[in-house]
Amino acid sequence: MTQTRTTRLERGRSALGPALELVHTGQAPTRAVLTAELGVTRATAGAVAAELEALGLITVDAHPTAPVGSQGRPSHRLDVNPSGPVVLAAQVHSDGYRAALVGLGGRIVATAPGCGTVDADPAQVLSEVVAAGAELLRTTGRRCVGAGLAVPSAVAEPEGTALNPLHLAWQAGAPVRDTFRACLADARILSADGPAGGFAANDINVAALAEHRHGAGRGARHLLVVGTGHHGVGGALVLDGRLHTGSSGLALEVGHLTVHPGGRLCHCGSRGCLDVETDPAALFAAAGRSPAPDASALTQAGDLVRDEYTTDPAVREAAALLIDRLGLGLAGLVNILNPDRIVLTGLHRALVEADGERLRGVVADESLWGRSGSVPVVPSALDHNALVGAAELAWQPVLDDPLSALAA
Repeated sequence: MTQTRTTRLERGRSALGPALELVHTGQAPTRAVLTAELGVTRATAGAVAAELEALGLITVDAHPTAPVGSQGRPSHRLDVNPSGPVVLAAQVHSDGYRAALVGLGGRIVATAPGCGTVDADPAQVLSEVVAAGAELLRTTGRRCVGAGLAVPSAVAEPEGTALNPLHLAWQAGAPVRDTFRACLADARILSADGPAGGFAANDINVAALAEHRHGAGRGARHLLVVGTGHHGVGGALVLDGRLHTGSSGLALEVGHLTVHPGGRLCHCGSRGCLDVETDPAALFAAAGRSPAPDASALTQAGDLVRDEYTTDPAVREAAALLIDRLGLGLAGLVNILNPDRIVLTGLHRALVEADGERLRGVVADESLWGRSGSVPVVPSALDHNALVGAAELAWQPVLDDPLSALAA
């Protein structure tokens, strides 16, 4: 093989990861766009696309057609392979847990029925959710190339421990990542010491990653995501496509911003934190309602706002109270972080959908740059962004180096 041919081959292989990420995030719908984005020749882009297709990761249409009225040579369309490999995504929260299989492009292939009971032993819970994932793999016959876990706690790096699972009965410092990997190995889904042997992260962090790549955060350079879990409030920041987790994975604990001095007692010992002033429990208390004990409080709170905001004055006043306090917290974050977009998820998604004008007005009035910067505040676009985000953790090694990851 000549040196020139060897160099071209190496250049093409080094472009496999970037090319796959462009298709995965929807940024390269055609081979022509892929060529331009990679900055390579048309021949190299074609070779890269062909190799990704041979690996079973993407599809390339054999007979390209040009849109009606367009000029120039039609380009081959690219898409993720709907029958390709998947990753196992798992989420644990205070109201239960769920497992899913997620393909490239953030596409959920299959989900297991959610469970509403979370054991005090993390090993028991993770064993159950992995078993649910193993059954999905058995019934679908799909190849699994990684696994990711979302939990309602800051996850310290590099230890992989859950530092503050406040709304679970787990002990602080529970080794969730190592336990998850052991469960995956016991179920013979993945090797415990493999490069994609299982990842774990905070649920709002991975939700932000999912929204940035596949949802309402697409195109933002400095994306702030804030939202409620089933209990409490979290935040995350994506900078230039990468999740900002701080020096040890603990950045953006926004739930403990004070938005109502002297208000409700927070788990952290302070009063009036965003965590307890704008979560589902706060909405029910303000509206004089009580959630049903046998169903998700988060789902019930969102449904209450969507169904009764315009018809029940008590619900409207309660939602307005939460909106005002949420807006105050977001204004403080805008002053500190200066994001170019804010995406709200969980109950906050329902609040901005109900009265986005009021919320944006509070942010504008209370922030230094709100009026001039007009930071967009938008609802999340993904219904299961924490699951999709957990999958993103598992897909990352494949996006970084498809050949090595799939050979493992």
